[in-house]
Amino acid sequence: MILGLAGLFGAAFLAATLFPFNSEVLFIGLQIGDVSPVWLLIAVASVGNTLGTYVNYWVGMRLEDAGAHRWMRLSQEQFDRAHRWWERWGFWSLLLCWLPILDLTTVIAGAMRMPLLPFTLMVGFAKTLRYVGLAAITAGVFG
Repeated sequence: MILGLAGLFGAAFLAATLFPFNSEVLFIGLQIGDVSPVWLLIAVASVGNTLGTYVNYWVGMRLEDAGAHRWMRLSQEQFDRAHRWWERWGFWSLLLCWLPILDLTTVIAGAMRMPLLPFTLMVGFAKTLRYVGLAAITAGVFG
């Protein structure tokens, strides 16, 4: 049980970073194998996945510290426009950070210097809902 949960934590952590990785197969396998209570699988996967986004957040901060918007050929005006968009919609866009391409919003959050507490709360909420939905689908709740 402990090894399964540790593996799930690691898989969920890696899956949240920019590395291509998948935690769903392990999550489903552990749920079907009745290795641990579903609530514990959800908690472990959610915490691992949320903490993994800190890697992306840090990458975003470091990129912007290095002036990434300049070497990505974004003018200061374009970057300022992106920053205004982030100020308006960025917080809410994190609700979609569980989707494969939109997990880049966690990198952007770091570049935009989003405060860590609201970042963590929104990302944690979205990641937890993802695993709750996955557990419900695996349990056959939706079909």
